Amino acid sequence: MCLILVALRSHPSYKLIIAGNRDEYHDRPTARACFWKEAPELLAGKDLRAGGTWFGITKQGRIAALTDYRDPALNKSHAPSRGELVRNFLLSRENPVDYLNGLTQKADEYNGFNLIVGEKDALHWYSNIGNTLKNLTAGIYGLSNNLLNTPWPKVISGRKALSKPISGKKKFSPEDLFTILSDTSVADDKDLPDTGIDVEWERALSSTFISSPTYGTRSSTVLLITSDDHVTFVERSYGSSADHSSIIRYEFQIAS
Repeated sequence: MCLILVALRSHPSYKLIIAGNRDEYHDRPTARACFWKEAPELLAGKDLRAGGTWFGITKQGRIAALTDYRDPALNKSHAPSRGELVRNFLLSRENPVDYLNGLTQKADEYNGFNLIVGEKDALHWYSNIGNTLKNLTAGIYGLSNNLLNTPWPKVISGRKALSKPISGKKKFSPEDLFTILSDTSVADDKDLPDTGIDVEWERALSSTFISSPTYGTRSSTVLLITSDDHVTFVERSYGSSADHSSIIRYEFQIAS
């Protein structure tokens, strides 16, 4: 994913709210979210080229999500797929902190990444840039292609937008979150980050929803977990623009 917004233990009805966009080249083959045939407890999309995923949840309440860290100068041409980090956690039974501590031993094999993992009631963030691990407390978080809560325009606006339904202390629908994820506003040049790409790409990638002929937002996903562990998972998949989309929805109770 390239934008993840998280509200953890910040709403009376929902212990966890996640809304995120996955941005990718349009020609990269992808399967939309489903329960995997080879792992029926796992609900996630799948990268059909490398076999991993960018976001998922299991029937037992294990959760993981990934963003890339954008810095072309740090890229390794033969690094393993970062999507396997999400898949491997979701398919394991390892304690999240133990998993992340183990990952630190081989994290430099991968290109830069941010990884959020947890077990429904607690989330943890780790990045191999700076080898940083943080247990997330109650609050609203934003993560794009830098470190957690880095004040990029889309992170600032996303956190602010997510805080509105949260502060309202009322129930809301996934559609309210998809509205946040569909924002195509481009940041002012003075607010653009400098990640080592040309300014035209910085400008194009600054919006929450990205649209271009070759690269853009391929899917938007909303995850809601209520205080009594009921899961609502909704995903919208897109073609080359937001005007051509399909939607899937899953609901289930987390196993005791």
